[in-house]
Amino acid sequence: MSTAVPPLGRLATLRRYPVKSLVGETLAGVHVGTRGVEGDRLWSVRDLDGKLGSGKSTRRFRRMDGLLDLTAAYDGDVPVIGFPDGTRVRGDDEAVHAALSAHVGRPVTLAREEDVSHFDDGPLHLVTTASLRHVSRAHGRVVDPRRLRPNFVLETEGEGMVEDGWVGTRIALGDELVVEIVQPMPRCVMVDLPQAGLPTDGGLLRTVTDLNQACLGVLATVVRPGTVAIGDEARPAP
Repeated sequence: MSTAVPPLGRLATLRRYPVKSLVGETLAGVHVGTRGVEGDRLWSVRDLDGKLGSGKSTRRFRRMDGLLDLTAAYDGDVPVIGFPDGTRVRGDDEAVHAALSAHVGRPVTLAREEDVSHFDDGPLHLVTTASLRHVSRAHGRVVDPRRLRPNFVLETEGEGMVEDGWVGTRIALGDELVVEIVQPMPRCVMVDLPQAGLPTDGGLLRTVTDLNQACLGVLATVVRPGTVAIGDEARPAP
């Protein structure tokens, strides 16, 4: 009789967000280092006082409406910003600052991460299809995982917040990467907001709040860097 431990799930979607708070790109595979997915949220839109453009205002961040209307994808190691009118501007083109400023209605610049981390709470965010089905049932309509801005969507069986039960454990993704699940992912108003390709979904934050104390998905840190690809299995790791 086999004693092999069954997989927790399989990597169904892999996403990276070259610029914080902009819509990102879907990948087939990527290297994950101690900072997280290579190039993830490495750039940001910055106000004149150095605060990072976000969907909320905090000590580090400043809410900037319109960022989710924009897309970002890498051309080599340079992000290319897509605007609603179809214009695309490279991040190494000086015109990008004026274009972003015009879009958000205030003077801003595009800048690479320096001393201040661009991450809200941690370097990796994953969510399972089981929890998405659970929230969708409570919400009364399908919840698109793009609203949650995860790095990994794991295809899992059943329904329920299964990843909450992984907090404090280590998971191997593929043959190389090992991560530690450190806490549930707190949600904010960004899940309700419209973004490129998705309309407003008012009430989603309230649904998640009522269902699971405003948490959906989990945050992870990297124990052992490695490369992952769509289809890789997730398994418990020692």
